[in-house]
Amino acid sequence: MIFGGVPLSEAEGAILAHTLRLPARVIKKGTMLDAAAVATLREAGYASVVAARLEPGDVGENEAANRLARALVAPGIVASRAGTGRVNLSADVHGLFTADRDAIDRLNAVDEALTLGTLPDATEVAPRDMVATVKIIPFAVAEEKLAQVEALARDAGPMLAVHPFRPLKVGLVLTELPGLKESIAQNTIAATAARVAGLGGGLLPPRRCRHEEAAIAEELRALLAQDADLLLIAGASAVVDRRDVGPAAIVRVGGEIRHFGMPVDPGNLICVGRIGDKPALVLPGCAGSPKPNGIDFVLRRLAAGFDVGAETVTRLGVGGLLKDISARPLPRAKAVPPPATAAPRRPMIAAIVLAAGQSSRMAPHHKLLLPDRTAKPMIARVVDNLLSSPARPILVVVGHRAEEIKAALAGRPVTFVPAADYAEGLAASLRAGIKALPDEAQAALVCLGDMPLVTARVIERLLAAYDPNAGRLIAVPVHEGRRGNPMLWDRRFFGEIAALSGDGGARRLLDAHPEAIVEVDLPEDSVLRDFDTVESLAGLPERLRPIVVSG
Repeated sequence: MIFGGVPLSEAEGAILAHTLRLPARVIKKGTMLDAAAVATLREAGYASVVAARLEPGDVGENEAANRLARALVAPGIVASRAGTGRVNLSADVHGLFTADRDAIDRLNAVDEALTLGTLPDATEVAPRDMVATVKIIPFAVAEEKLAQVEALARDAGPMLAVHPFRPLKVGLVLTELPGLKESIAQNTIAATAARVAGLGGGLLPPRRCRHEEAAIAEELRALLAQDADLLLIAGASAVVDRRDVGPAAIVRVGGEIRHFGMPVDPGNLICVGRIGDKPALVLPGCAGSPKPNGIDFVLRRLAAGFDVGAETVTRLGVGGLLKDISARPLPRAKAVPPPATAAPRRPMIAAIVLAAGQSSRMAPHHKLLLPDRTAKPMIARVVDNLLSSPARPILVVVGHRAEEIKAALAGRPVTFVPAADYAEGLAASLRAGIKALPDEAQAALVCLGDMPLVTARVIERLLAAYDPNAGRLIAVPVHEGRRGNPMLWDRRFFGEIAALSGDGGARRLLDAHPEAIVEVDLPEDSVLRDFDTVESLAGLPERLRPIVVSG
């Protein structure tokens, strides 16, 4: 690939290196210049441009990204279309994502132009979750290098995979000692049931017995007779040795103990065994907590069909120090505290929810107030998704039927902002929201009140893409080449947004600031889907679909 200044007389077919904003049009970076583009540049007074020209043996960025992605696609993974040299790989099942670290390192070492980034190995993913991204750094790569990484991807076997969770039938034995609070047992049952259900399985009715080897063994036999796929023992007292009553009960019924202890905290005191081909675990004390702990590391692997023995358990140490440890009490409190350091300050990114409109296209209904089949109004679902994200504070702009909107959001930590002139159009609501932002807000995410499918995960992707130090000042979600909502705007654009009028919103400002835009490719189409007519409601998932009564 040849890169550098190109006279306009030789520029047709070259790839523009930098976005150019001309009086007649904006020509974006990565555009292959045709005769019309060259003519426009000449009219604007350009004699040359900085561009890339492909040479024999070069493969364009999108073709290269597609080819590498095809070599990486494996069971449970689908690829997006290439755009700007990028292909996103996403899960198409609920399961455990795995990545071969050594093979990926070898691939990334072949050539700086070819890159593959992934989620951490053994991450739980849902359908449509992005698990990896292929990015071709320059506008083209050499065929020789591309063929090398394709061969490496094929020869290494599946570098990436999503292993679907199996619907396990799980049995739970809880032991009892005098003085044990019933709430402890109930918390353990609730947390275990939630964990199992979250992996697609089901919990058999829990069995209770004395904290004795023989009693536990009897209950294990009963669960085996019920064809339990996985056996769990939650002791009234934490297991402290592989010869303790829980592990001993597993051995008593013909099982074996494969490993005691785990380099994960919380979760150290887990005991991993099996009875025949059925995994059997003695759970640590943290089993009663819904917070992530070492139990989840083991259950996810078992649900995905992996064998969990000593080799697996002993390799869990890296990443095994979970984030809530610093808040835990003794014995860590006895340690000498580390020197105090100021935590890096995260920028305040506020959210503005536009909920002031008259919902005229859905008359006589107000779209934001329609309850879905879970009895939650659309505006409440939008706000709850935001509350599950880091965006704060959340400002809800109200106007038409303002008191009813406030009632639908009662109890939620949001600030209501009146837009007295809301009938003038969308820009009036935008102006009210922008003017109400706190001075500390460095950016604002502008959200539409009728987009309930935009999840916290999508919002977090947009917030993560914002980086004023790197010039990424406007984060725009994109699905299959189409721009959607919500959009994130840096503070420097607040004045322009506040000066808007009419019903067009802030989207019209994008063409004026192409260099500030970072497009966030998303596998889901939720960022394109608003619901502002009765007919459009049929496109919602059934549980979120309101029952609209005519009249």
